[in-house]
Amino acid sequence: MNDNAGQTRQTAVTPFDTAKLDRLMEEAGIDVIVATSKHNTQYLMGGYKFIFFAAMDAIGHSRYLPMVIYEKGAPDHSAYVGNRMEGAEHQNNPFWTPAVHTASWGTQDAAGLAVEHLKKIGKTGGRIGIEPAFLPSDARDLLASRLEGARFVDATHVLERLRAVKTPDELAKLRRASELITDSMLATIAAARAGSTKMEIIEQLRREETNRGLHFEYCLLTLGSSHNRAGSPQAWAEGEILSIDSGGNYHGYIGDLCRMGVLGEPDAELGDLLAEVECIQQAAFAKVRAGAAGREMIVAAEAELKASPSAAFTDFFCHGMGVIAHEAPFLMTNHPVTYDGIDADKPLEAGSVISVETTMLHPKRGFIKLEDTLAITDGGYEMFGDRGRGWNRGGA
Repeated sequence: MNDNAGQTRQTAVTPFDTAKLDRLMEEAGIDVIVATSKHNTQYLMGGYKFIFFAAMDAIGHSRYLPMVIYEKGAPDHSAYVGNRMEGAEHQNNPFWTPAVHTASWGTQDAAGLAVEHLKKIGKTGGRIGIEPAFLPSDARDLLASRLEGARFVDATHVLERLRAVKTPDELAKLRRASELITDSMLATIAAARAGSTKMEIIEQLRREETNRGLHFEYCLLTLGSSHNRAGSPQAWAEGEILSIDSGGNYHGYIGDLCRMGVLGEPDAELGDLLAEVECIQQAAFAKVRAGAAGREMIVAAEAELKASPSAAFTDFFCHGMGVIAHEAPFLMTNHPVTYDGIDADKPLEAGSVISVETTMLHPKRGFIKLEDTLAITDGGYEMFGDRGRGWNRGGA
């Protein structure tokens, strides 16, 4: 067995705030966390993600299942459980965890290694925090059968709160992701011509983002009067509008913005419609600052929306973002993603990051949207990727 558990350090230097995590675990009644989602293991490992399984988890009859084990108040008892090939990664850039078990090929052997580590630190019968949505049933069954007396507790909320306020390094990555996506979208709009199909435009954006150092994740694109954002052979025609909404990943952090294009000169009606969207966005921005409740932003935006001539087919939405596209703060309930807006009445925190978006589904002119990324500051906010928010000309 290729197991690097013997490679230890006297004192673990963690890449996250252990005092905050300990407090959150205490409040949730958790003794030790066994994190298994890609995003949380990446976060707890200081940004590390094994490239071999970046696109696909499946291998053989099972799947890759990384685990980070953290005991409350005892970071020196932490462990990383990974694939056998990750021993080489650890040799080149040592992981922070004092114990490293790079010896698994599937879910059950990974779970078995976690059990052995929990036995070693004396936590087999404690309250173990897991991520139910990211723990395969066979791995959970093995943990339950071998950890007699253990009680499993949902640690999802704890890990969400741990990630809610970003460090300066995280904010820099989110800023960079937004800037690169904005540059990529503006270059893509300029390169598109009459006759360019949706599939061709999406592929152009993928190349633009990849060439700038982003990992392309998706592009939601509309042309003309259509509200359909899926890829297709539909071609862009002179005088039509384009909306381009893209997510790209920069060193594990999400950029997610939407910008508008037009093939030719935007007419007065298009100018007015985008101005309506912009007014709703600005009404929200005006209420954003650390200490203000998130609901203040929502109420202001919805009041502006209600007064808009296009209110019947326009929608406002905002959500937290960072390592994933929807994370704390959770500001709106089931709108459209299914979770509760539990943070709407809580004060926004400096260092958290939100996406603010207004979408107009105009029955004749098409899909008109702005989506912006804001980092909360004590005095207000900093917008990331603050360019191209008007009508951008295609075929430039």
